[in-house]
Amino acid sequence: MKTFTVNESYVGLLYENGAFVEILEPGRHRFHNPWFGQIERNVRLVDMRERSLTIKGQEILTADKVAIRVSVLVYFRVFDPTAAVHRVANYEDRIYEDVQLSARRFLASRKLELILRDRNDISDAVKQDVSGSAAGYGVEILRADVKDLVFPGNLRAIMNQVLETERRSEARLIEARKEAEAAKVRSIAEAEDRLRRLEAEKEEVRLRAETEREKLRAELESELETARAVAEHPELIKLKQLEVLRELAANKNGKFVIGMPPTHFHEVTLD
Repeated sequence: MKTFTVNESYVGLLYENGAFVEILEPGRHRFHNPWFGQIERNVRLVDMRERSLTIKGQEILTADKVAIRVSVLVYFRVFDPTAAVHRVANYEDRIYEDVQLSARRFLASRKLELILRDRNDISDAVKQDVSGSAAGYGVEILRADVKDLVFPGNLRAIMNQVLETERRSEARLIEARKEAEAAKVRSIAEAEDRLRRLEAEKEEVRLRAETEREKLRAELESELETARAVAEHPELIKLKQLEVLRELAANKNGKFVIGMPPTHFHEVTLD
């Protein structure tokens, strides 16, 4: 009897006389030899865990003929161990080649400006491009990330200047926004102050109008009271006339006419 142990996170591919027989799950497995003949058995272990593979920097010309070097980090796992082992000579080498060619095709079709705008485009394009072919040999591409993106020396200096200019522009933009916000706050405060002044003036006008109205009402009530008193006591008219005469008498230059028709009147001068 022969035994073989498959550790956790692995599976074993059992071969008898060079032919694949079955997949061995984690655990201890026992094999019995037949009475007659000899069976040659061997087991190949396949790691089923998530792993990563770094596709090292390679120089690629962009669509506008700028040479850049890019390194891509790929995360993958084997989901079909028989396909991974039997359909390609070495599935890790095949992943490396597929990602390398995919990154080259993508970058060669893009101008540098678009590449710099969003590095995630590279990662997404590589993952999408490689996933289909990798599935054909039993590997799932989980994600792909750009690890390094290297430019020629002179281009790096230009890029640093561009980044510095962008940082300064961003700082100026932030300062302009702060100033605009402060101006807005001042404008709101001034508007509120004007509104308060107008409200105060409005209240003052209302109070003056109310005072004037009360005064006119009091005068009107006084006149009405006088009219009612005269109506009730006609002799008050004579008293009123005497008051007027007394006021005229106090004025040395005053003149008045006593009970004569308009065409025949005597002018009396008060000395």
